[in-house]
Amino acid sequence: MIIRSITTFMNGSRIDGLPFEQVKILTNLVRLARKRYEETGYEVQTSRLATNSFSEFLPLNEPLHSVKKVQDIEDMVLSEGYDYLSLGPAIPENQESYTLIPEIFRTTETVFLTGKMINQRNEISLAAVRACAKIITEISTYNPNGFQNLYFSALANVPAGTPFFPSAYWEGEGTGFALALEAADLAVEAFSNAETLREARKLYIERLESEAGKLESIGESLSKEYGVPFLGLDLTPAPFISVERSVGTALEKLGVRSVGLHGSLAAAAFLMDAIDRARYKKIGFNGLMLPILEDAVLAKRVEEGTLTIKDLLLMSSVCGTGLDTVPLSGDVSKEQVASVLLDVASLSSRLQKPLTARLMPIPGKRAGEKTTFDFPFFVNSCVMAIDSEPVQGLFDSEETFAIQPRMKGK
Repeated sequence: MIIRSITTFMNGSRIDGLPFEQVKILTNLVRLARKRYEETGYEVQTSRLATNSFSEFLPLNEPLHSVKKVQDIEDMVLSEGYDYLSLGPAIPENQESYTLIPEIFRTTETVFLTGKMINQRNEISLAAVRACAKIITEISTYNPNGFQNLYFSALANVPAGTPFFPSAYWEGEGTGFALALEAADLAVEAFSNAETLREARKLYIERLESEAGKLESIGESLSKEYGVPFLGLDLTPAPFISVERSVGTALEKLGVRSVGLHGSLAAAAFLMDAIDRARYKKIGFNGLMLPILEDAVLAKRVEEGTLTIKDLLLMSSVCGTGLDTVPLSGDVSKEQVASVLLDVASLSSRLQKPLTARLMPIPGKRAGEKTTFDFPFFVNSCVMAIDSEPVQGLFDSEETFAIQPRMKGK
């Protein structure tokens, strides 16, 4: 297990952008945190800074000014030693915020952005869904392999304080920090060493709680020293591109021959039940992450044809993070993407759980063709088929609508 990110959170303001004094405090905290975690034996991969919605501190009616301000913020954050910056979500209450995202991406290299699909009244915004779909298809053309979409995700019910990017953003007063863990190997180890399901669950919970105890102790100590709240851990079993650190491997160790075949939902539910039972300070998803291009086994199952987009959504129903790094045909339309996003938002609303969609149309590629990314944290797979057509009739509108969560016992 490694620490994928020490993620810090703060508010931007229209006057200061990001107040340098607060950034400096967080910078010093991160430097000491990295030192202490590494001395304890953990590898720290990155440090990241996330803010409130950029719509709250950028002059959206002045796009050129806004983009220049973002560039200045990015330069300042990078100079302080951060690896990446998230400027929070575009919001349905301000449709102009979605239109600025492509312009920001044109001129930055380390900035992540998101778009909310559900408004403050917990209603799905069809306009926001379409705006996110438009962003996904537009920015896919910014480089030959559609890589820009690594930096954008559509959000549904994702809470503030989530430490995983792109989803990280902040709300409320003050600052905070949390850890995003790359921890699929804990599940692989536990399930590989067990002879029964009961033992598999027990071993996994013990490993989660053991690691969490050490991580929390350092986090709480840093919190007292700097006066910055330690928000907790996101022990989502995020994978790496090797088989032994694959969440696909973990699921198959339970007995599913290939992820995507029947039995996969049961395996996903079993893994998530163990995470729910584990006791530690939780923040963010603490869910099942199934990123196709970041997981060797998932990528292979896509190539073999056993794992589809609908399978990913099905597993998200028992607690996943949605659709992540999903390679799509380069000629997919924004209307087709919007149909997929509408399903994600609706599933999230009905189950009252955080879900995201990070979709990656690849220029010049069609379903079934091999991807050709040259990125050390990606494993290549095949472009996934999208069983989608533009919605019609009542859904073809600018309405908002609420979906009540299913009541227990009904």
